Amino acid sequence: MTSFAARCGLQDAAREQAVRQVAQRIEAERLELVRFAWCDPHGVLRGKTLVASAAEGALREGVGLVSTLMLKDTSDRTAYKVFEPGGTSTLPGFGFANNLMLLADPASFRVLPWTPGTGWLRAQPWFQDGQPVELDTRRVLQRALQRLEAAGFGMRCGLEVEFHIYRLEGEQPMLDPAQSAWPPPAPQVRLVHPGYNLLTEAWYDLAEEPLRIVQRTAQALGLPLLSLEVELGPSQVEAVFDATDALTAADNMVLFRNAVRMALRRAGYHATFMCRPPFPNIMSSGWHLHQSLVDAKTGRNVFRREAPAAGSTPIDAGHTLSAVGEQYLAGLLAHARAMAVFCTPTVNGFGRFRPNALAPQAVLWGRDNRGAMLRVVGQCGDEGTRIENRVGEPSANPYLYFASQIHAGLDGIERGLRAPPATDAPYAGGGELLPTTLGEALQHLQADEALRQAFGPDFIDYYVRLKQPEQQRYDAAEDKDEFHRREYFGRF
Repeated sequence: MTSFAARCGLQDAAREQAVRQVAQRIEAERLELVRFAWCDPHGVLRGKTLVASAAEGALREGVGLVSTLMLKDTSDRTAYKVFEPGGTSTLPGFGFANNLMLLADPASFRVLPWTPGTGWLRAQPWFQDGQPVELDTRRVLQRALQRLEAAGFGMRCGLEVEFHIYRLEGEQPMLDPAQSAWPPPAPQVRLVHPGYNLLTEAWYDLAEEPLRIVQRTAQALGLPLLSLEVELGPSQVEAVFDATDALTAADNMVLFRNAVRMALRRAGYHATFMCRPPFPNIMSSGWHLHQSLVDAKTGRNVFRREAPAAGSTPIDAGHTLSAVGEQYLAGLLAHARAMAVFCTPTVNGFGRFRPNALAPQAVLWGRDNRGAMLRVVGQCGDEGTRIENRVGEPSANPYLYFASQIHAGLDGIERGLRAPPATDAPYAGGGELLPTTLGEALQHLQADEALRQAFGPDFIDYYVRLKQPEQQRYDAAEDKDEFHRREYFGRF
């Protein structure tokens, strides 16, 4: 009888050898548990933990997963009426909280550094008949990368991630059964540094203990960490990662967030990747995505230009970017408001778009301009020439964030779009404004036919259905600050 992996079309001699190598490593390192983890639509890792002896079989036969985990909103409520007739009629293969199957990639195996005797594997969901679950967000990025490859390109991404670390303080209300709620109360915390002294050595020293945990955790997992920095806001920090191919970068982001939160919590700290923690004197956190396209055959950076375009000036995209680079930039601008919800997918994140806050406010680009939505970095002849998107918030699902860039940029290339002049006054009122609410961003997404077709109408309808309840709950909340505390602070 063929294995489930074989029925999915994945099992071959190379995969079987990789499965056996994982089994040998589990035995050699005397592991007791193995986590099979999957990234949900909101960028949160979920999964099941198996005893070590069951891991090898699960790599071939999969692990059952209740399908409603793909139908949750950010409060963990199911957005579809799965037990009512027709409740999942728009989602073939879903219904009545049926089972999906998680199938893990043996090449993703790691030993977790913060917990004893535990391995970890990245998995993706499949239907029980061996068909892929196309709504899975990692698969959404894989399809976008296939489209990019068909056009002759690959994508490289560098991650620059701001987040907040706090020290847990006193009794934790979320663990008090008398205060249990849905979502639960936020953790009680205090600062690890007071902020408002950017990159100061003194504040770094105050925060060194938790940052050492971040460093050691990331490096033990093989993540390409370059630097750790103290940011401007109280308890705000930043991690910067070297560029990799897009799928690896997205996988790394999911693993990093999850690992950092768990490793720090065991040491008495709370890390949050929500954009704006629920305190009066904070600075918003962004996730700045550095991206470039490369030639699929040679690996050459196709954004690089050897000399400025004839007749161009420094405010022209062609002064720095190749023709392909300018077209990609113009595509990002053309679809900026529609793709904003994939870059900033929470009610909380839209509070970041305000003037003079090193965050974008309008659909503009600039040359090395940190106030613009898109920052072009590099000079002619520079292999590091790239576009930095400054719209993202650090809790975004990276697979959707990256896929939105690919589809928008490719549309610009396919239509031969030209970019407008660069801005030197990003807060002076020029350009279309970015959405200011999650609801507005969803409306722009639904109205963008190019992105709707690129992602697939079924996926767009599904994603909007998951996100609308979040905006509705916020609109109905009497205490908006408490909504942010419960919805995001303890969970993202």
